[in-house]
Amino acid sequence: MELISQLVESLGISEEQATGGAGALFSMAKNAMGDGDFSKLTDAIPDVSNLLASAPESGGGGVLGALGGMASSLGIGDGKASGLASLAGSFSSLDMDAGMVGKFVPVVLNYVKSMGGDTVSSLLGNIFSD
Repeated sequence: MELISQLVESLGISEEQATGGAGALFSMAKNAMGDGDFSKLTDAIPDVSNLLASAPESGGGGVLGALGGMASSLGIGDGKASGLASLAGSFSSLDMDAGMVGKFVPVVLNYVKSMGGDTVSSLLGNIFSD
């Protein structure tokens, strides 16, 4: 898949790390997007379902996951902190640090934009923006 090749080349990671990391990002997007918006993404990028299957279990993200989960359960924030903590846990299980999430996002967004255009890219970008 072209996205995986781009991640491997631009970030100097293994194919397994690229596949798992991309799957984790799309998994977070699936949880954050409505079904209609997520189906626009999967229509533009049919391989998303394969990537979702490759996403590692986050294991709750350790302390970050616990804090994100507590914030969510207390109604603090929009759940984004919990999602980002979950991503950190997923990336950790792939032997990548949480800083790699920020390196994955622009590569994935550029790929989504090239495949699905500005509208689909914006839907996904809204999930990862501050």
